[in-house]
Amino acid sequence: MKLKPVNGRSVPDPARGDLLPENGRNVEKSSYWIRRLAAGDVEEVVAVTKAATATDKQGGEA
Repeated sequence: MKLKPVNGRSVPDPARGDLLPENGRNVEKSSYWIRRLAAGDVEEVVAVTKAATATDKQGGEA
């Protein structure tokens, strides 16, 4: 899953030994990251697909 820190937060990445970058990083789903999500320290990055972008440009669903 891809996670990024919430604005103003510095979140350690124990697997890499550094901080989670502002633009996010793919991390292995673990109890650590689930706790960070629950605490509001990080948020999941949702990928925008071409199909979703095309639908948005056409005015949504029919």
